[in-house]
Amino acid sequence: MFLFVVKYIILIIPILLAVAFLTLLERKILGGIQRRKGPNIVGIWGLLQPFADALKLIIKETVIPSTANKLLFFCAPIITFTLSLISWVVVPFGYGFVLVDLNIGLLYVFAVSSLGVYGIVIAGWSSNSRYAFLGGLRSSAQMISYEVSIGLILMSIILPVGSLNLTDIVIFQENCVWFIFLYFPSFILFMISMLAETNRPPFDLPEAEAELVSGYNVEYSSAGFALFFIGEYANIIFMSCLCVTLFLGGWSFFSLQCLWYNFFGVFIFVFKVLFILFFFVWVRASFPRYRYDQLMRLGWKVFLPLSFSLFLFNSVFLYLFSGLPLVLF
Repeated sequence: MFLFVVKYIILIIPILLAVAFLTLLERKILGGIQRRKGPNIVGIWGLLQPFADALKLIIKETVIPSTANKLLFFCAPIITFTLSLISWVVVPFGYGFVLVDLNIGLLYVFAVSSLGVYGIVIAGWSSNSRYAFLGGLRSSAQMISYEVSIGLILMSIILPVGSLNLTDIVIFQENCVWFIFLYFPSFILFMISMLAETNRPPFDLPEAEAELVSGYNVEYSSAGFALFFIGEYANIIFMSCLCVTLFLGGWSFFSLQCLWYNFFGVFIFVFKVLFILFFFVWVRASFPRYRYDQLMRLGWKVFLPLSFSLFLFNSVFLYLFSGLPLVLF
């Protein structure tokens, strides 16, 4: 048990550092796309800016609304922060580089991501603010809507592999072909659903600065806001890791094998994750925000029928060809 805790702490520290520097990376990329300077004052090339931001949030005064439910108000950011970290125990960063290699790893991931709705709903309700309450309702409805499509996409991937283990999924792609080539339409649906699931532009409707003034976390300041912020960006990195594991072959680089393959597999995995993270930032800089009715219509009337149709097609194809993994989508 003690060894597991030590390993988990070793895993969490790089994740928290990755969250910090993802904010810097995002601001640098946005600055380049928008032809302006990003952070460049605090530290060399602005590398200490994330730590300055963290210090600023910590030393700010914690303001608690007088009419809020104080117990739930304190618990909401802790729930969101905790759930954003416990999913990482099943992510295989390389062959054997996984904390817990669960046989039901994909089911565990989906279960934990579904629980993330509770922290947001509790935050919106406990603040006793109409803006926060509406933001919480929007965010929970949005996450639930797009989780249905993501679930169907994951089921399509399980069919040829025959396993819920994330390591088995990567090994299957290593021995066969990456799923991005077999399931390219599902990959596009998954990438867009990731944006909605993590409340990122152009689907950041819970924030909607012109209407809800940051949505469910509008009443939070200091450490409470920081926990929500860390949870959001940790989920972005986690969904990027999940996308790499499911569609881009995880740590594998096609059929390349060498003496140091297991070691370099971690760097290959990180490089692929950075590519997906760049996609998150690029979309934020390029596309305007959807209206809320457009967002919900896209989820229920477009993505759900498409993902369900692809799942049925894959099921029938595999059945007719006796489990042949080389499906068309």
